[in-house]
Amino acid sequence: MSEDLLEDLLAGDHRALARAITKIENRESGYRELVSALHQHTGSADVIGVTGSPGAGKSTLVDKLAAAYRERGLTVGIIAIDPASPFTGGAVLGDRIRMASNVGDMDVFVRSMSARGSLGGLSTATSDAVKALDAFGKDKIVIETVGAGQNEIDVVKAADTVAVLVPPGSGDDVQMLKAGILEIGDLFVVNKADLDGADRTVQQLREMLEYGRDAGPTPTGHHGAEALAGQADGAGTAEPDPDRWRPPIVETVATREEGLGALLDALADHQAYLDESSEREARERTRYAEEVRTLLREDLSELLEEEIERHGGLDRFVERIEARETDPYTVADELLEPLVDCVEHRRG
Repeated sequence: MSEDLLEDLLAGDHRALARAITKIENRESGYRELVSALHQHTGSADVIGVTGSPGAGKSTLVDKLAAAYRERGLTVGIIAIDPASPFTGGAVLGDRIRMASNVGDMDVFVRSMSARGSLGGLSTATSDAVKALDAFGKDKIVIETVGAGQNEIDVVKAADTVAVLVPPGSGDDVQMLKAGILEIGDLFVVNKADLDGADRTVQQLREMLEYGRDAGPTPTGHHGAEALAGQADGAGTAEPDPDRWRPPIVETVATREEGLGALLDALADHQAYLDESSEREARERTRYAEEVRTLLREDLSELLEEEIERHGGLDRFVERIEARETDPYTVADELLEPLVDCVEHRRG
């Protein structure tokens, strides 16, 4: 890790911030030490996830949201998760030409990152990039996702507040919310609310949220992790908590900056709720636990790949399986055996 890079980033050098995120995204040598050193400087920023179906106007809304925060004297960092290029693996949309309102404003840092095929459109590096922006001192960090459907629930792992955008007249999109995104939304935004069908979309969302609240103790919004854990422990008959956050529905026309004030208020209300309740701490614990699990899966996968290569590659095992000389379970046991022996030895 370059000590100069860390010092420059913490001193507010945007070029150092850009270099650090590049190092993190490309998983260059020393990135782990860099992220570890940044961690102690984090914890001050509000992290907002913006997700929803393609065409909902996410990029335009994020652009206007950043401009509105700047008018209030706040600094902003934007991570735009783009589809991965099939040729380079990098972000396809570059630095988001649709985010034009804040061009030239050094206090709005926009960075496109490649999804790299990650489930949910969020690369493993996203949470590390959030740490870099947080340590740098950005007041608000916005993560805009690809908008690929149910797998967008992965945004929960990196955000404190999740805003789900739904275009008007999109019956299919509202139905899609039932598949998973409904449960993670802390607030819902019907953007392009000047188009036909907006009122019906708002009504559909309201009915779905009311149904979800009345149907039982299952929490609405992604801050219900502890309640869900309680149900798993046999506490599924508990009554819904009247103090639980109830996601509002905000109507906006981002291109005309209509409804931005209401959106900012809704975001501020949820952030206040997190601070006044125990939800922010619960969310942080959940996030760190998931981050450790993800890192363990990645590291163990890499270690196993090395072990497979040491035994001549996977094809050799596959050939034996095809010949019915062994089976996949036995192969897995054979490859894991040295790791299991090592763990048992250390336990002893």
